[in-house]
Amino acid sequence: MTVKEYKNLRSASSSRRNKYGAKRTGGHASAKEHRRASELKLWQRAGVISGLREQVKYVLIPTQRDTDSNLLEKECSYIADFVYEMDGQTVVEDTKGFRTPEYIIKRKLMLAVHGIRIREI
Repeated sequence: MTVKEYKNLRSASSSRRNKYGAKRTGGHASAKEHRRASELKLWQRAGVISGLREQVKYVLIPTQRDTDSNLLEKECSYIADFVYEMDGQTVVEDTKGFRTPEYIIKRKLMLAVHGIRIREI
């Protein structure tokens, strides 16, 4: 087998389709998320928003360990697509094409634990 054949074989087996049909675009998880990132970057340059951050992690349930520090449960966290300041308020935003049951639970936990309502686009 040549190097080229090997690379072709590896690339064919490692490419996986997204469960919900989203295609990675411009380093983002979907074309919708990429468009929103571009829009928010324009807003930031225009001064409408400030402090734009992407892929911000919020811990919802911390790691659980026993008295001997053995791992019982890993942490549960939510990763927001975008976080920014607008009119003196922090906005946590997520671009959704489909609301999964897991996302709905994490959205509720964000409100209960951090007091943050997620803005869905």
